[in-house]
Amino acid sequence: MSKFLVTGGLGLIGHNVVQRLQQRGEEVAIVDNRTTYGIIPQAELDYLMEERWRKIEPTDVYYTDIADGEKFDQIVKNHKPEVIIHMASFPRQKVVNANPAWGARVMMEGLMNICESAKSHGVERVVYISSSMVYGDFEDQVLEDDPCNPIGQYGIMKLAGEHIVKDYHRRGCFDYGIIRPSAVYGPLDVEDRVVAKFMLTAMRGGTLRVNGAGETLDFTYVDDAADGIVSAATRIMAANRTYNITKSHSVSLLEAAEMIVKIVGRGEIEVRDKDADFPSRGALNIDRARTILGYDPKVDVEEGFQNYYNWLNNSVYWSPKTV
Repeated sequence: MSKFLVTGGLGLIGHNVVQRLQQRGEEVAIVDNRTTYGIIPQAELDYLMEERWRKIEPTDVYYTDIADGEKFDQIVKNHKPEVIIHMASFPRQKVVNANPAWGARVMMEGLMNICESAKSHGVERVVYISSSMVYGDFEDQVLEDDPCNPIGQYGIMKLAGEHIVKDYHRRGCFDYGIIRPSAVYGPLDVEDRVVAKFMLTAMRGGTLRVNGAGETLDFTYVDDAADGIVSAATRIMAANRTYNITKSHSVSLLEAAEMIVKIVGRGEIEVRDKDADFPSRGALNIDRARTILGYDPKVDVEEGFQNYYNWLNNSVYWSPKTV
């Protein structure tokens, strides 16, 4: 049994990672500040947090901000994890662009606190959850070693975080793993992400606004993303590499909207111009993850959308409010 500390462990991906580690018999503690930085009302977040909590076994949870270096260091000192999985982050491109100093405090200062504490207290591996946003504009089958030209503060800070983690490894502080997920969705998601926004809008009989009919995303079901992250955190041979963890299949935003309207049986679609704040993205190549991690994403987009709809339709999270 190994000891893990998961930052953002009550988030969408985070609580699924915690659940899988516990199922393996690992000892897990969580750091989470219980906020989405104003993206959704606090009452909705509290409901999601409680539902996520029900999915995992009771464990130590520290409700603190990773930007508070002194508090975080004390947690690491007390818990003595062998592996830190760092998932806590400022949540979205637009939010970071609007609040770059706040974003830097969480994404940069917070990461530095994690790395310093890991170095000081003998953590063996830090797994850093980055993003496909580091690539900037890219077409299908982008590889981990392809050039990265991020667009916007979020992708820039995520890429900077990768370099920070690698530099600590270069200096002999700890091993690392870097994960680049894409468009993760699934049950217990928050409303601001594209799949959740489309799904809830359709369920309320509203209009799904598609920013760029030809724009594509590599939609990844949360269970698959969590499986890949756990493999990167637990396999000995996985250390000191970067992994694309996605479905590796691009779907246009228009196709996604059409699938969701069909599943829900309601909703209209309005196509708008592409959002200039976001890069044009395709599918990510996952051959490295398949080979080294044994990663095998199982849930295709239509099945994943249906699973998410089924959960929403049986939860109290959604309501037919005006959109």
